[in-house]
Amino acid sequence: MADRFRITLAQLNATVGDIEGNAARAQAAWHKARDAGADLLALPEMFITGYNMQDLILKPVFHQTAIARLEALARDCADGPAIAIGGPTLEGARLHNAYYILQGGTVSAQVLKHHLPNFNVFDEERTFESGDVTGPYVVNGLRIGSPVCEDAWYEDVAETLAETGAELLLVPNGSPYFRDKLELRQNVMVSRVIETGLPAIYLNLVGGQDDQVFDGGSFALNPGGALALQMPVMEEAIAHIDLRRGADGWRIEQGPLAHVPDAMEQDYHAMVLALRDYMGKTGFKKVLLGLSGGIDSAIVATIAADALGPDNVRCVMLPSEYTSDHSLEDAKAVAQALGCRYDFVPISDSRQAVTRTLASLFEGTEPDLTEENIQSRLRGLLLMALSNKFGEMLLTTGNKSEVAVGYATIYGDMAGGYNPIKDVYKTRVFDLCRWRNAHHRDWMMGPEGEVIPPRIIDKPPSAELRPDQKDEDSLPPYEVLDRILELLVDMDASVADCVAEGFDRATVEKVEHLLYISEYKRFQSAPGTRLSKRAFWLDRRYPIVNRWRDRG
Repeated sequence: MADRFRITLAQLNATVGDIEGNAARAQAAWHKARDAGADLLALPEMFITGYNMQDLILKPVFHQTAIARLEALARDCADGPAIAIGGPTLEGARLHNAYYILQGGTVSAQVLKHHLPNFNVFDEERTFESGDVTGPYVVNGLRIGSPVCEDAWYEDVAETLAETGAELLLVPNGSPYFRDKLELRQNVMVSRVIETGLPAIYLNLVGGQDDQVFDGGSFALNPGGALALQMPVMEEAIAHIDLRRGADGWRIEQGPLAHVPDAMEQDYHAMVLALRDYMGKTGFKKVLLGLSGGIDSAIVATIAADALGPDNVRCVMLPSEYTSDHSLEDAKAVAQALGCRYDFVPISDSRQAVTRTLASLFEGTEPDLTEENIQSRLRGLLLMALSNKFGEMLLTTGNKSEVAVGYATIYGDMAGGYNPIKDVYKTRVFDLCRWRNAHHRDWMMGPEGEVIPPRIIDKPPSAELRPDQKDEDSLPPYEVLDRILELLVDMDASVADCVAEGFDRATVEKVEHLLYISEYKRFQSAPGTRLSKRAFWLDRRYPIVNRWRDRG
């Protein structure tokens, strides 16, 4: 038996529904594996279809096309290394999430996912049937066990594989990002390695899909838990790793250890990658956004410039008579610092025309939120007109604090196709702006240096829809609001829990009320990058009609 084995790990970016494109990427990686003398090319979970497919996978013609394409890939790659690749399979009428082994022109083995995740963004019990736990497959004499993604989070699958003769664990994943996820994955895999005594390879997808970001970060562990390979996060990469058989079994030879950035950088990179892929995978080339002179639109403009390049970003200032000189200056300064197009479109005349049109109907009433929202909706109207005319996707700029409590105008500043900062609380927006001003990376397409003027970061937030307006006129200070929201949203805490932490009960009850009554807005809001375990959409599914309030 051979005492050496080479695996090529392909941490690649699949596109949901692009079966031909994904197959072509797999075949290109196979050529690299063959050139490198590999025994096996490994690709992530459900690579042929892209992930997460949701109910698309249930469409018979879709999963049948994917299965047929995998069989064709086996024939096309008969003369060279075996391929391990994720895709759907059928057992009778039962649809499974499977890991295919393609070898010698045929499908030589299939591993069926046993534990189907049904929490957070996952709903696999809806789309797949659970498969039986089976033993290892063999490639060039090496017995390999492949717990498919969720299967590696439980002891039973890896234990069964070890007991039935597996010499290596190769774990294919479609594991989406949330903050500190990589450390969690590594801790789980160290447990599997220690329990089984086997080396393990954790291979993950990379790339954006709707709100989710697959962050790559693939790694390999030797018996005992020592890190033998760390692939980069948020980037495509191919790595060739060598295993050697010794007296104590197989070990992975030491490979490169990519730098793992801190949580701030990973969050920012995730937003850039998510927007870049959302644009590229939907066919858009350019974006536009309303640039108000405030901090939220400034960070969104910067993310857009880093994702797409400044030439593909249009910033539009739409001032009213309430827009301050500081905001006018700051908005233009951001666009100039980034090198983006800057358009100036005043809305005062349009607002006055709408006011005159409604005058007879509004006669006898006092100005209130209605007139403020007219301004926001006029801006949305004009921005959508530009989007339609020039084929540029409109970005929305509401942070998680505002999205949570409905501090945004539906059909106004909520208009648009994507929101990069939807899962970023306001206090973290400030931190991200400071971080981006101080750091630049080669994956950023925007300029280095201070691109967001410090005055934008330091001045009190305001929607500027009436004279001297400040966010804190109607909301608690953001450091208070954000912590209450973290408790209520991210931790599912009660009002009493918040009060026990020292917050005023009336303030907490007000925030809870705003959270619940804003559900209809979130239901109609644009998707945005998921950065936490409790992002708004699939992570937190609440009814729109809801009379529940926590009375303690």
